[in-house]
Parts: sequence; structure tokens; C-alpha cells
Amino acid sequence: MARVTTLSLLAFFAFIAPFTHAIKFALPAARLPIPKCIWNAAHTHALVIVTANVGPGTHQRVDIEILDSTPHRNVYLSKRDIKGETRLAVTAHGEGEVGVCFKNYLSPDIKLDMARNMSRTVDLDIDIGADAVDYNAIANQESLSGLETEMRKLEGVVKEIVDELEYLKKREERFADTNLVTNRRVQNFAWFTILALAALGVWQILHLRSFFKRKYLID
Repeated sequence: MARVTTLSLLAFFAFIAPFTHAIKFALPAARLPIPKCIWNAAHTHALVIVTANVGPGTHQRVDIEILDSTPHRNVYLSKRDIKGETRLAVTAHGEGEVGVCFKNYLSPDIKLDMARNMSRTVDLDIDIGADAVDYNAIANQESLSGLETEMRKLEGVVKEIVDELEYLKKREERFADTNLVTNRRVQNFAWFTILALAALGVWQILHLRSFFKRKYLID
């Protein structure tokens, strides 16, 4: 019974665990190329492993840059002229998204009309959080059994889930505070509008009364 329960938990957490983000695309060449960016959500201090496999292509230079979407726009890593398989690792500095951007520069000695069909294929894998940890290396280093390795993986997945829930809780509290401040400002503006209209009405009455007295229409 305990073995069935353990297997059920393993299957459940394996199902809810975040998947590896993999994508394959063609990167056109240009003199001033527009960056092709792939964005993925990442929590603070999350490990991000980027594996880019760039296909062959003559008279082209592919550059890679890893940055985030925070207001500081942190650039974690920038590398020129990557070829073949390139593996990069960074750690997210804040809550938000981490972007992997590529640019394919065309060689100056190539005419633009010949470069219309020139491109390089990029096979990109992005592992974030628990997916980025090499548990096989940890198992070999610490002499862990298969079940212990799976439990270590589940520990990382559970930690990510707890961090995600904590992040959502803080964001909900921030939204609630924003709504409260907005409602208070709207209420204050409504009271100001009422008082301003009342003051304007009193002023109009006094002004009309003074006008009628000058015209001897009233006593």
C-alpha cells in the first residue's frame, strides 16, 4: 500500500512539474538584424540553463544575449559568433521573465539581394529551476539510489511550487493594496466634487441675490 502511495505521488508531481521549453526556428540574416527573443517566466535565484544548437551557415554571425524583463533590464550574458552547440547558465536576479535573444548578422561582403534566403537554424532548449539541475551528477557524487534521486527531484519541484504560491500570494496582496488605494482616491475625489458643487451653488445664489438687489428687483 505504501509503495502504491509513493508511486502515485511520484506520478502526480511528475505531471505538475514544469516542462523543458524547447523550440526550433530559422533565424534570417540581415545587416541590422531584428533580435529574435524567447521569453520564459523565472523566479528570483532560479537557475536557467540555455542550450542553443546553431546550424551551419556561411557569411553569417549569430550572437546570443540573455536578459530579463525587470525594470533594470539586467543583461546576464552576451556572446558573439556562437556555432554548433552552446550551453549557458545564468541565475535570475528577480521575479519576471528571462529572455534569450538571437541576432544573425550578414557579412558585409554579401550583396543584399543574395541574402534573401540566407538563414541559420537554431534548436533551443531552456531549462528553469528544478529542470536545470543535473540530478544524475548529484546521484553519482552522493551515491544516491534511484528512489533517493527521484525524491531529490520531487523536493526541487515542491520547492518551486511553494515559491510559486508565495509569489502569487504576494502579488495578490499587492493588487489588493492597489485596489484599496484606488478606491480611497476615488472616494476622496467624489467628496471633493460634492463639496465643490455645493460651494459653487452657494456662490451662485449669493451672486444672483446681489445682482437682483442692484436692479431693485428684490429688497
